[in-house]
Amino acid sequence: MDIRTRTEQLINGQSVTNRQLQTLLAVARTGSMTAAAKELGISVPVVHRYISNIEAAAGVPVTKSNASGTVLTDEGTEIVEAFSASEARCADDRGFTVCCSPVTEDLMTSVFSSLKMTDVELVISDDVHNVRMMKEGLADLALIDDPLYLYDFDEYGYDMEEIGYMGMVYVDNGPSFIRYKYGAQRVAFMFLDSMSRKYSIDAETYSLSEMLGSNKSFFVDEFLLTRKRLKLKSAVDPKVLRHAITAVFRTEDRKVTRIINAIKSRHLD
Repeated sequence: MDIRTRTEQLINGQSVTNRQLQTLLAVARTGSMTAAAKELGISVPVVHRYISNIEAAAGVPVTKSNASGTVLTDEGTEIVEAFSASEARCADDRGFTVCCSPVTEDLMTSVFSSLKMTDVELVISDDVHNVRMMKEGLADLALIDDPLYLYDFDEYGYDMEEIGYMGMVYVDNGPSFIRYKYGAQRVAFMFLDSMSRKYSIDAETYSLSEMLGSNKSFFVDEFLLTRKRLKLKSAVDPKVLRHAITAVFRTEDRKVTRIINAIKSRHLD
């Protein structure tokens, strides 16, 4: 007997199909409508139609074009993350799952490649979603950027280990800030509070390129900029905004130990 669980996603009360959502996910993954169509074995006009159906339900654009292709808007990213989470909850054959943010995404993919681990599922999201993945039993290992989120695990008895440290770049374009959805942002803004700086957070974004082009002030992890080969002038020494990256895991088995040791060998600091 083959019994499977399927989910349905409602956006503003309107139903969107899993196929449409899988298409949006493919666009996010490939960065191109054409590449997504090829990956899914459908035509480009069908991809556009599926995206239009989602946008009709959302009432806002879920993708936008840039110089390198197609990326998701903040709303599109929110929809994809909700879909990925619901699919993970219903998965009947979930393998070893690791979750992290875009700050440590390249690090994790590099570690998996060096260890020749091809059977690991990697989920990329913010700390809030990654904490929830661990609590709901949907992930085996999470890298948490913001140490303040570690208090959320107090009652769960998970093991934790600091695997390195990162500094944050503070780009100062005045008192108006755009808040990046990834990294130890609370730590950074607590620094401003400690300095009695007057500021306002006037925008939030999942998009690094949108933040860089915003002409607003912002904080971003120096490690992420280095991996993207970007160099920005910081108003303070990034070490002033140094924070721990912490691995949270259920049980320390051989696979967890290998991953953590490989990350620590990269000497994040």
